[in-house]
Amino acid sequence: MRNDNEDVAMKESRRRERQAALENPETDIGLCGWVLVGASLLLMLLTLPLSIWMCIKIVKEYERAIIFRLGRILRGGAKGPGLFFILPCTDSFINVDMRTISFDIPPQEVLTKDSVTVSVDGVVYYRVQNATLAVANITNADAATRLLAQTTLRNVLGTKNLAEILSDREEIAHSMQSTLDDATDDWGIKVERVEIKDVKLPLQLQRAMAAEAEASREARAKVIAAEGEMNASRALKEASLVIAESPSALQLRYLQTLNTIAAEKNSTIIFPLPLEMMQSFIKH
Repeated sequence: MRNDNEDVAMKESRRRERQAALENPETDIGLCGWVLVGASLLLMLLTLPLSIWMCIKIVKEYERAIIFRLGRILRGGAKGPGLFFILPCTDSFINVDMRTISFDIPPQEVLTKDSVTVSVDGVVYYRVQNATLAVANITNADAATRLLAQTTLRNVLGTKNLAEILSDREEIAHSMQSTLDDATDDWGIKVERVEIKDVKLPLQLQRAMAAEAEASREARAKVIAAEGEMNASRALKEASLVIAESPSALQLRYLQTLNTIAAEKNSTIIFPLPLEMMQSFIKH
């Protein structure tokens, strides 16, 4: 746990150093740059009040603006939300959406550890944590995150067998989230959540698993039936011992049987005969 905390602290420190290097560059724009900036400012003053509509920009609450002056990121990093000011000709800006973005991972054909081909898809939730890194360190953060998610899904599932994929989806999703979060940290991306949506098995494998499950259920049903027969036999044995010890119990059982038959509204009457009476006729 201590090593994990140290790794997280080191990563956060490196990320802050990279962000500071981008937001506060050591080299200045130079004399020529300052001349161009002065000329742009003068042009803006000469064309007032029309130029004010080109210089004042607005970013929404969920956006941040990265301003480039002569190709360099302006000191202070991302601007917004609200109003900000740019110079014509020398300044340009890029809006970055800071809201959480979700996308589906297309179904991936994965060969599991036990050599079974399955099709797995998922969904990833991420957001831009650092707008400066997302613009300066990667060409297209969204496309890169999508491609990385597909590759990570195949790599993680390739180390699992079929039973683990079907039963340990939460563990697989957590492992993918950690891997993606570490890989996208340099891009200013924070992966918030990863979920495995569906695992599609080949048709032949589905039939084999269904046959296996059916055979297992039939085996359990036969075992349960055999246990029931055994328990019933023991109960009948105990009942016969009780009846043998008390002959009047047999008469009570006979009366109870007659009561049950009479409840069905029929005229069937049963007269039980002891087997000892029949043995005498059998001998003759």
